Amino acid sequence: MCKFFQMIQKSHNRSHLTGVTEAIPRNQELAEYEKVSDHVKVTQKDLEQDGFSKNPFFHGIIAEVPEQHKTKEGHTKIGYALYFYAYSSWSGRAIYMEDLYVMPEFRGKGVGKALMSKVAQLGLAAGCHQLNFAVLDWNKPSMDFYLSQGCFDITDTMGYHCLRCEGEALKHLAQL
Repeated sequence: MCKFFQMIQKSHNRSHLTGVTEAIPRNQELAEYEKVSDHVKVTQKDLEQDGFSKNPFFHGIIAEVPEQHKTKEGHTKIGYALYFYAYSSWSGRAIYMEDLYVMPEFRGKGVGKALMSKVAQLGLAAGCHQLNFAVLDWNKPSMDFYLSQGCFDITDTMGYHCLRCEGEALKHLAQL
């Protein structure tokens, strides 16, 4: 594992808020990389409220490098993993990794693997039996990385499709 960075696990302590909010621009970078930047609706305030409330909707881990390894733009927060706990009616406790992002200049150096490994460790410590996440069909580098870690594509093996209901359709559904 690469030794030039450290991971910061987001806690519910407001003093950690500064470090997490410094990493928020990485969220926009991930959306741009995935070619869905027009879909980003969450604000910094939303992330602060949803991640630092008494019952947070998500948890996060940030990869940070020391000052001597910072980016040309001066960034030390170089990647993050955002996750939450879920439940499978078939296998019980699960952890869902919503985001795994590493800035391009730090890819291939063990940062993504370390972040994903930490999410897996936290899941196992919480009694989870599976780590779930989604990857875009065109994102071959990420798919190859995940497969090399022992993950498998349940689209192929189980035939699941990921569906979403949002906006007016969600409001309409709630009224039924």
